[in-house]
This record gives sequence, structure tokens and C-alpha cells, in this order.
Amino acid sequence: MSIETELQTRSESKCELCGATDNLGVYDVPASPGEGADASVLICETCLNQIENPDDADINHWRCLNDSMWSQVPAVQVVAWRILDRFKGEGWPQDLLDMMYLEDDVRAWAEAGAENAEADAVVHRDSNGAVLEAGDTVTLIKDLNVKGGGFTAKRGTAVRGIRLVADNAEHIEGRVSGQQIVILTQFVKKSN
Repeated sequence: MSIETELQTRSESKCELCGATDNLGVYDVPASPGEGADASVLICETCLNQIENPDDADINHWRCLNDSMWSQVPAVQVVAWRILDRFKGEGWPQDLLDMMYLEDDVRAWAEAGAENAEADAVVHRDSNGAVLEAGDTVTLIKDLNVKGGGFTAKRGTAVRGIRLVADNAEHIEGRVSGQQIVILTQFVKKSN
């Protein structure tokens, strides 16, 4: 029996991540300790494109992992863990990671493939070098003229529930005076 046939049977001909039934293919999970169907998942073209092109990924597509992370198949668990780990700065993926349980050998497999991604990970730091995370509260350390907003964000203003700009370590987003703005990390300090 071919790997694809085994995966079709195991998954009932559905994407093992999102449940789609069209354009399914075999995805070999990187850094697998085994081979064959145990080292692969059956996924749709959309999920494959999201995995292979993380910069263009639609974070909301991965809300499907809320269900698939509970799969009994280690390869599916590993892929779900890696995707959630990649987007944990968005908030809700971290909540799912906190709930997820992996056996020690499965966790080692998941982390082995995630190490390369961590080397390229963007780390946001405030003016004092403290690491910023999504949802943090920061304080402006100087007056900022908001272009296009027609106002000045004053020094000492608290910006709650910041969002991190995924591809730029120097930019965060936050709401000031009712407007969503981009703020340079060099002009904020993390609040405790």
C-alpha cells in the first residue's frame, strides 16, 4: 500500500489540519525520526502554501488547529505544534500551545524542526532592550507626531494590547487616541 493510500485511509480523505477535501497531497514532516506514513500528513494545497510561505500566511486559517491539534497521530501533532509556535506572538496560538500535550519523543521531534525557524525569528525589543510580546502594554518615551493622524501622541501615553509587526523587529502597532498606529520600538518602554 502506498503512503498516500495509507494517509487517505487514516484521514478519511480529508486534510489532517483543516478538514478540506480538495487538492490533497502528502507532506513529509521535516526532521522526522521515522519514515513512511508515520512521518507524513495528508494536507490540502491551502495548508501546504501557508506552511511553505509563512510570510504570506493567513493567521486566521490556522484557527482550524484548535481541533486538529488533538489528533492521535504524532505527525499531525508535530505540524500543529510547529505552526502554533511560529505564530505564538499573535496571542491565541499561545493559548492553544499552553493547552496542547505532547509525549516527550513527539515534543523533541516538533522542537527539532522548529529550531531553524527560531534562528530567523523576529524579536521585538523596547528602548531598554526588554523583549516585547503581543498584548503587552508600553509607554511612549517621547512625543510622537502621528503622520496622517493630525495629532501628537504625548510622552507617557500608555499603549495597551500592542500587536507585533511580524516581519519588522522595529515596528509595533497600537491604539492611541482611538487610532491604530505603527510605533517604532525605540520610542517605547515596556510597562510592568
